[in-house]
Parts: sequence; C-alpha cells; structure tokens
Amino acid sequence: MIGGTTTVDEENPMTVASDLAEVLGDRLSRTPEDLQSFAGDSSRAQPEGMPVAVVHAESTADVSATLAWAYANGVRVSVRGAGTGLSGGAVAYPGGLVLSLARMNRIRRIDEVNRLADVEAGVVTSDLDTAAKEHGLFFPPDPASARTSTIGGNIATNAGGLRCVAHGVTADSVAALEVVLADGRVLHTGARTRKNVAGLDLTSLFTGSEGTLGVITAATVRLKPVPAGEPRTFRVGFDRMADAGRAVTAIAALPTPPEVLELIDAYSVEIIESYQPSGLTVPGAAILVGQTVGPGAQAQAEDIVEVCRRHGATDSDIAESDELIEARRLANPALTARGLRVSCDVGVPLSELTAVFEGIEEIARAHGRRVSTVAHAGDGNLHPSVQAGDTREEHEAAEAVIHDITRLALSLGGTVTGEHGIGSLKLHELSWQLDDTSRQVQAAIKSALDPRGILTPGRGI
Repeated sequence: MIGGTTTVDEENPMTVASDLAEVLGDRLSRTPEDLQSFAGDSSRAQPEGMPVAVVHAESTADVSATLAWAYANGVRVSVRGAGTGLSGGAVAYPGGLVLSLARMNRIRRIDEVNRLADVEAGVVTSDLDTAAKEHGLFFPPDPASARTSTIGGNIATNAGGLRCVAHGVTADSVAALEVVLADGRVLHTGARTRKNVAGLDLTSLFTGSEGTLGVITAATVRLKPVPAGEPRTFRVGFDRMADAGRAVTAIAALPTPPEVLELIDAYSVEIIESYQPSGLTVPGAAILVGQTVGPGAQAQAEDIVEVCRRHGATDSDIAESDELIEARRLANPALTARGLRVSCDVGVPLSELTAVFEGIEEIARAHGRRVSTVAHAGDGNLHPSVQAGDTREEHEAAEAVIHDITRLALSLGGTVTGEHGIGSLKLHELSWQLDDTSRQVQAAIKSALDPRGILTPGRGI
C-alpha cells in the first residue's frame, strides 16, 4: 500500500518496497545490472553505496506513486534522465531509489501556430530539434551533449550550450512545466501564452533546481523558425589566448551575434583530433569556431573574421560544412578519455575573458599542470579541465587547480557554474558565491516543498 510503513532493508534488497513493486510491476528493477548502471552519472562523482531499486517511470502516475511512497517512508531519491550530468547530481544514494525518466520520451504535440512543443522529460534534446524541423521550426537550446541529454535534465540544470550566444539558456525556452512534488502531488506551472504574470513565477523556480524541489515530468517549450539560407562555419586561429579573448569581446559588440561562438585551445584541439580526426587544426594558442545563419550568413562570417584579424588572428577560413561544430561536440568525451575528468564550468562577464584566459595560464604554470580550456566564448562560459592520474593524490592536486580557477572567475564578477549545476561536486563552492541570507532563503524553499528531505538531499542548494 502506497503511504504505508514499509522500510528499506539495505542488507536484503529483495525485500525492498514490496508495496511499491505491486503498483509499478516490472518498472521497478532490482537487478544487479540496473543497480550498477544507474548508480552514477557522467561526472567524476562516485556513489557511496548502491541503491536498492531503480524505477523506470513510464508516466507521471509512476513518478507520483514513487515519490508518495518514498516520502511516506523517508527514502532518499536521486533523479536522472540520460545520466549525462557532470556535477554529480544524479548519483545514487546508498539504500535509496533511483528514479529514471528515460522511458518518458514522447513528444506529445508540436504546435506550429504558437511555436510550442509539449514533451515528456525523457525526450532527447536533438530528437525534439529534428521533429521540430519537420515543421520549419527548431528548439534553441543546444548543449554539446544534445544527442544524448534529455529535455528534463536540461531544464533541471538550466543547461546552456553552443547556441546560447544567440538564443539564451534553456530557461529562455521554457513556457510551462509539469512537476511532481516530493509528496506525490502533481503541479502545473506557466502557460502557453507569451505573457503571463498570474502568481509567482514557479516555472523559473523549478528550472535549474536540479531535482531538489520536485521532479519535472513534462514541459511546454518554445520553438523558433529555422533561418532561411545555408549556414556558414568559420574558424579563426590566434597565437595568444588573450588576443582570442579580445576578439570575442569585440564580436559581442556587433549588432547581430553569431549563432555559435566557441573557443578551443591548442591542447584541447590535439586531444580531440587524437580521439576522432576531423580536420580541426590550430596554428598557435587557440581557435575560435563559430557559425552564422540566415540570408546574410556569408557576409556576417566575413565581418566576424575581419574583426578577429584586427585583434591578432593569424589565419582563418569559412566553410559550408558543420564538421568543425561537430568536432567541438567531441570535446567532453575526448577529454574524459585522455584523463581530464577534473573540470569546472565557470562563467565570467564577456569584458573579463582576456583576464580569465591569462589567469588560467598563470594558474597552470604555478601548479605545473596542463589545463585544457574549451569555452562557450560568446556567453563567457568556460570549461577548464586538468589532467590527473588515477590516484587520490593526483585528483586532489587537480582539484586545487580547479579551485584556483573558480576563485579567479569569482574575483572577476563571475559564477562557480554556468550550466552544469552544483550537484554534489560543487556544493562546497556555493558559500564562495552566495551569502548566508541567499542560502537561508533557498533552504527555506526546499524545506517548504520537501520537508522530509527525500529529493536529491545534500546537493544543488
């Protein structure tokens, strides 16, 4: 019976939640394979122990039943979509439940007139984009993991991505949400209208809340028309990172931003090319890779290249192919394969890009560690990664580098995370950025919505 007095027996997982199993049937899994596969995410965070069950939710009703049971029995719940998170937010709790939304992957409706899509949380980001393009529309958020990450996960972390410079972060594309609260109640936020000021903005509250306030099961998201004409991809090389930073600042001052503007340093290019050759080359310290769209794509790309030349660019080219953009998407798997798993995703104001690039180089020299930097340069979001051997001492040394880079970003008016979220890995950094009052207010909101603390406790806030 949901809401009964069953407790989880960590010593004997087969006795777990028999009443919940009666409701969910084979959607509740206790197989060792599932417990192991769903215990972690794509971050360097490791679970402290195994969960006792994985719930493969197929409907909002499944999520509601799961949370009502967990709430009644005080069982901790970790929430995951595709497990692509990089902050340790989806790692399982010992003796807890893993709630997977991957099977909730239906695109319920594409509304061409209002340029909206109604989707379940487990829809893969690129699948929605592909479906929307059949209607002459596209979904603006475009994280590098778009082919594997899910809409629910993107909303839960307020993900950014390659097209942020032109279209903003995920929150800018979310109109309404369906959320299951900690006690199993279902909440609907937002509206299908462009304007809506009825009550508090609960849609924004849950966007970026990392599963700490409720579980997002479905969303109404905004779409945009596909630009006319063929896009152009440009690549510009620089001998100095500082010059690249100044060029980005100048590009940001142009009347129309490019669709994509990414920076990749020489070390990262080397790693990506060794992982999967794509013709990505860099003659000096770094390259800017970007894309322009619309009828004036060629002229805009030429204008951007000229701006870069005035700021120290050493070479450039413009092409119709997407290959360089696709190569940029390989950065995370390539860096992970090379052992650069200790990373961060700091953000700084665009005016401080030159300072942060120079600072990262100084920090790397001071620690005697190579640092790879890949950045969504157009919005000031950087992803420095530090190479480390597979030992505790090596990881601690690499973490010290990341701490210095994070504090550098904060000193420049930046943030400890631009898009990956706090999760478990960055929880200690919150006090570096947020004052006591801010943290107390967030804790009060958490307590009001989840008084038993079952939803992603000890993470995010």
